[in-house]
Amino acid sequence: MHHEHHVTSSETIRDIVIGMSDGLTVPFALAAGLSGAISSSGLVVTAGIAEIVAGSIAMGLGGYLAGRTEVDHYRSELKREYDEVERLPEQEKAEVKKVFASFGLSARLQDQIADELAKDKKQWVDFMMRYELGLEEPDANRATKSAVTIGISYIVGGIIPLSPYIIINEAQQALYYSCGVTLICLFVFGYFKSKMTGQPALSGALKVVVIGALAAGAAFIMAKLITGK
Repeated sequence: MHHEHHVTSSETIRDIVIGMSDGLTVPFALAAGLSGAISSSGLVVTAGIAEIVAGSIAMGLGGYLAGRTEVDHYRSELKREYDEVERLPEQEKAEVKKVFASFGLSARLQDQIADELAKDKKQWVDFMMRYELGLEEPDANRATKSAVTIGISYIVGGIIPLSPYIIINEAQQALYYSCGVTLICLFVFGYFKSKMTGQPALSGALKVVVIGALAAGAAFIMAKLITGK
């Protein structure tokens, strides 16, 4: 028996990926940069927590606005499509025929399908939204769910690079542990993200690690150059 295997990433998984990737990388780079300038872990923790709070709110708000924009855009196009099938039915039928012509159907079948669709205005408009405009109806509650998911994922990701600074008082020593813990988490995160999206898992994991390491390294070197330490 033939079994098809397809990787489907839900919108929730996408939001988790967005929140976790930034949550792991940005506070990690901030902590590394501060470690190059100050010796107190307490200051790194304070600044890190402030960044996590601000970052989670900003990322969550971005997710919310993106979700609302998607809903508003769909509703605007839906209203326009209803207006067009009401005022320009023959033109809309021609557009239906064009869709099925691209599938290789005969002119006779195109006419039959267009006439059948025209009998049900809702199905007609739904068809045009999906196949003419390429739009799927978004979940009305998607914006709020997206904001919460991204925000929480950012917080969870951000706590990981800060955790060694909470335990170890000396910032540079804590940085070594933070690098180890965070890079391991970035590798695991990148590995599973690549698996879920059907990409090569090992190379995907290494890319995520390299990006995080470059961000933290650049922040650390810049802090050293500025302070001259």
